[in-house]
Amino acid sequence: MDAQPLHTPVLLERCIDLLAPAIDSGPRVVVDATLGMGGHAEAMLERFPELHLVGLDRDTDALAIAGERLSRFGDRVDLVHTVYDGIGEALDSLGIEEIDGALFDLGVSSVQLDRAERGFAYSREAPLDMRMDQTTGATAADVIATYDERDLRRIFHQYGEERLAARYAQRIVRAREESPIETSERLVAILQEATPAALSRAGHPAKRVFQALRIEVNRELSVLEDAVPEALGRIRLGGRIVVMAYQSLEDRIVKHALQAVTRSTAPAGLPVELPEHRPEFRLLTRGAEIAGDDERAMNPRATSVRLRAAERTRGTTT
Repeated sequence: MDAQPLHTPVLLERCIDLLAPAIDSGPRVVVDATLGMGGHAEAMLERFPELHLVGLDRDTDALAIAGERLSRFGDRVDLVHTVYDGIGEALDSLGIEEIDGALFDLGVSSVQLDRAERGFAYSREAPLDMRMDQTTGATAADVIATYDERDLRRIFHQYGEERLAARYAQRIVRAREESPIETSERLVAILQEATPAALSRAGHPAKRVFQALRIEVNRELSVLEDAVPEALGRIRLGGRIVVMAYQSLEDRIVKHALQAVTRSTAPAGLPVELPEHRPEFRLLTRGAEIAGDDERAMNPRATSVRLRAAERTRGTTT
């Protein structure tokens, strides 16, 4: 499959600008922790001829597409089938101790959204799968079939921030007693029927429920909580990290992880900050950056992006 027309990388130029000072000269190593279809990776490899890229993805379809797309770069590329909290193990397997840059482009990839049979889109009829790695784990249909009403309510509220979480969970449990809920079409019909008319005009009733199911199936938040600190720990002095999040729960985790390493550890009242108390990183963005009007118009997937970045300013032994 030709990946190029299917995938427009989000904030491509901004990501490269932020990473460039760390990867633009001499042999450097960057990790694309969410490789997807390889759009960001390809652009970095083209612009920085001495760059070595390690691409991680849990999705075997994405790895196959990106592998073909990046094959012309030969041994400058290593691809690893893993969830991005496995970044440390992946680097160890390649004999790499430190990296110069790390890029995370979170959320659902183009290959997952564009293939209806993957079940990520509530607007398309498909089996309720939603696994980013289709080789392992429970599907969204399994969650719908086995979670009790309380747990369904919890994930809809916690991961989807859905105010009708209790109502939807109750209707799903009632409906599955009649017959299994195995397709997106059936789940959407249940949610639409359960949505009061006054609220149905506020947005598609399935949007937040599908988000919640996807996060639960793929353990996205717990994985992210481990992955960002793991990546930060591997970045050399002067190296940089860029993270793009697409919903508030992800962005909050990234924000807190970066705050933890960009804050002085000096005790309150200490008259002089000692070197060992200085922050390990400095923020490169003021809060979370968003895409401009032109990019949002050109690439709808950039509409909700929130970008944060940081640079290591103190080594672990300095």
